[in-house]
Amino acid sequence: MKIRIIIADDHPVLLSGVRHELAGVPTLNILGCARNSSEIIDLLSQGVCDILITDYIMPGGEFGDGMGMLSFLRRRYPDLKIIVFTTVENGAIIGEMLRMGVHSVLSKVEDIGHLISAIHAVYAGATYLSPSVRANAALNHDSSQQQSGGWPKLSRRELEVVRLYVSGHSITDIASQLNRTKQTVSSQKSSAMRKLGVKSDADLFRFVFESSSFCG
Repeated sequence: MKIRIIIADDHPVLLSGVRHELAGVPTLNILGCARNSSEIIDLLSQGVCDILITDYIMPGGEFGDGMGMLSFLRRRYPDLKIIVFTTVENGAIIGEMLRMGVHSVLSKVEDIGHLISAIHAVYAGATYLSPSVRANAALNHDSSQQQSGGWPKLSRRELEVVRLYVSGHSITDIASQLNRTKQTVSSQKSSAMRKLGVKSDADLFRFVFESSSFCG
């Protein structure tokens, strides 16, 4: 039986190129291509898909992009295997994707052969990182070990709240997961933002995803 895949990227030329490369692989069945998260959900609703290959930064869709989109997909389609094909090199973001259940992270600047290998590895139940992604993830892991779990400025509880919030969870979800009141979680989020010098949620997301020191 062929592996059923969906490809998502907001760059038409890259999307067409990836589809062309994969179309020649006899073990694969391309169900369709999407340009944003809305089109991903439309395709997923039409039938069973084994693997989603998606870009990380892909604005314009109803369900967002980045961590928010990935978190949504993990909740709604827990059996779907996800490969993130991206230019993102931040080891913290890579680590967070793996923690939330993404099965493979690949760099767009590396050989397309890694994507074909990753599809078969992920379908078989393995995790696959392309070489540069593996190196960045390892560097972040070493950094997180040295820093004992996060930004020195934040308490462990504040760091937990920030990590979950930027991963797409609501204050209510976080309170339930951590067994705290919504008021406590909201207060810890506000305290963390104050310590980090950010004033809006958009600034918080930007700080986290641009900061190589983030290691939830």
